[in-house]
Amino acid sequence: MKQISGSIVALVTPFNEDGSVDHGRLRALVDWHIANGTDAILTLGTTGETASTTLEEDTETLRTVLDQAHGRVPVIAGSGSNSSRMQMQKSVLYSEMGADALLCISPYYVKTNEEGMYRHFLMSADAASAPIILYNVPGRTGCKISPEVVRRLSTHPNVMGIKEASGDMAYAMSIARYLSDDFCMYCGNDDITVPLLSVGAKGVISVWANIMPREVHQMVADWMAGNHEAALREQLRCLDLIHALFIEVNPIPVKEAMNLMGLHAGAFRMPMYPMTDAHRAVLAQRMREVGLTVREDA
Repeated sequence: MKQISGSIVALVTPFNEDGSVDHGRLRALVDWHIANGTDAILTLGTTGETASTTLEEDTETLRTVLDQAHGRVPVIAGSGSNSSRMQMQKSVLYSEMGADALLCISPYYVKTNEEGMYRHFLMSADAASAPIILYNVPGRTGCKISPEVVRRLSTHPNVMGIKEASGDMAYAMSIARYLSDDFCMYCGNDDITVPLLSVGAKGVISVWANIMPREVHQMVADWMAGNHEAALREQLRCLDLIHALFIEVNPIPVKEAMNLMGLHAGAFRMPMYPMTDAHRAVLAQRMREVGLTVREDA
């Protein structure tokens, strides 16, 4: 599974009106993504609102995604926690359930020192049978994985890569020297996918792909095939839409966009809350500009 590449959707978790997980809709979204070229599916990530779901709900969500994907595309499970032991336990559990890889996050709120950061990931890498992907997203966690910790972990046989979501190109360049056939980088910021591909990233873990899976797949495929101008054109064509998908905190805009398209992502878990009317109008306009069909009342 060290060859996962391309467009990896950071899948939303659809909810019913009563707030429960809509497993029927989840199955439909898995099929829709596979039919539209998505190369792999990440479930239980930030976009899946797992900060507001229970372990039991997460386990059932993963079981649904694995069952519906049925080996057609790799499934990555977000097993992250600010508790090293909890992250390890979830990583072992999700491995046993059949996840192809695991996304493990830096210890948000708790933070830690350099050795603690290294061992936080090491515990899961040593214990789980599925390979792990480090997740660097300091805007969410309040701490970053230093390049030296990345270097140390990059040689671990069960660490397959890093999702780089700091938006800092200088940082991305500093860790690009550690990339190899066994340690990959995945872009975690849709607006700089092509720049990160240019320094060796193998793909993108994408919020944008929730609404334009075929286009994101094709953009990455074009880059990998050497059609760099085509990839850059698509990145720039959709740049305003990508920015609109983060006009409020993720995943509020992307779920709103899905609902505007009739993809029925449902509501949010508090403290997530519907976006303002003004922001929704901006989002709808950006969607129309790239050719997406949205509800007439938007």
